[in-house]
Amino acid sequence: MTYEEFLDEVTTLLTELYELTDEAAIKLVVDAQANDYFVTHDDKEELRTFAQAKLDAAAIYQAKQNKNETQRKQQQRQVQKKKVP
Repeated sequence: MTYEEFLDEVTTLLTELYELTDEAAIKLVVDAQANDYFVTHDDKEELRTFAQAKLDAAAIYQAKQNKNETQRKQQQRQVQKKKVP
């Protein structure tokens, strides 16, 4: 599949597997692209498969969840610091 078709597949999988809105799924893929996540996929056609799309959808979704959790914990620490005299 072409690079564009591959990105479309990753986006579709994000909406189907994780029940994200189209907008949220597109943002995840665009952000991953901006962070050069898909650079090798553009160069190597063998990485643009349905199986790889499913792996990549899971990876970028999990990365986003991890980032959100880290931010939540950082915010909790800031609140705790303010409470301690």
